[in-house]
Amino acid sequence: MQVHPTIAGLRTALQQATQAGQKIAFVPTMGNLHDGHIALMTEARAHAEVVVASIFVNRLQFRPGEDFDAYPRTFEADCARLRAAGVDHLFAPDEAEMYPQPQQYQIEPPPEQQSILEGEFRPGHFRGVATVVAKLFNIVQPQVALFGKKDFQQVMVIKNMVREMAFSIDIIDSPTIRANDGLALSSRNGYLSAEERAEAPRLARELKKVVTAIRGGNRDYSSLESAAKQALTAHGWVPDYVAIRRKSDLQSPSAHESVLVENLVVLAAAKLGSTRLIDNMEV
Repeated sequence: MQVHPTIAGLRTALQQATQAGQKIAFVPTMGNLHDGHIALMTEARAHAEVVVASIFVNRLQFRPGEDFDAYPRTFEADCARLRAAGVDHLFAPDEAEMYPQPQQYQIEPPPEQQSILEGEFRPGHFRGVATVVAKLFNIVQPQVALFGKKDFQQVMVIKNMVREMAFSIDIIDSPTIRANDGLALSSRNGYLSAEERAEAPRLARELKKVVTAIRGGNRDYSSLESAAKQALTAHGWVPDYVAIRRKSDLQSPSAHESVLVENLVVLAAAKLGSTRLIDNMEV
């Protein structure tokens, strides 16, 4: 695996693949890799001859007071995992390389996509995500890019950006990878204490209960959301939201609207101790 700290170095290395007509698959990450990331790297190989990963902790998507400075940086261990997964190129820039001057040109998703759910609790987050992903796409020039469905809203924003900006990139969304007890894999799981880690799978269990109820014919979505939040609160969680939404645009299905249940997704975000976890399950 070749490691490239500069844009120019990566572009030079990828020229040969481009000239040979080889497809490039790209998996952007912020590092601190887990099995979910590695599953994306493995899947990427099925879509292209050349697999490129990136590691960059993007300051633009963190609000003041969030965990940008504390976000785990495990570069050497990440490199070992990427090599074992067969990744060809790693783009690992520092902030000065990615943002040599203040990033005044930014991608602004529409309010109905970025101000709901995660965006309500993390204002500006999806502007930062869209901006860095667009910049990475311009740098790498992939034909395929892969993202995990655990960040369901992020995938929606990126897919819509790619479509509206006419990027010639296929976006592949991959299923959430879970631990044996159901907890969605996340870099932030490392913040959990042993006691919190034992409690953390409850989030997935509550989502599963909502999904099961909807599949069983319950259409009282508001009551289902409230019951899940109450169950989490009773066990020491601080929920930001549990929401039943349409997959297509993450808007709430209206009472008079006939929506096939398979077109719905249940999303949640809640704090356990000082750690904020997110998860979702498709109905």
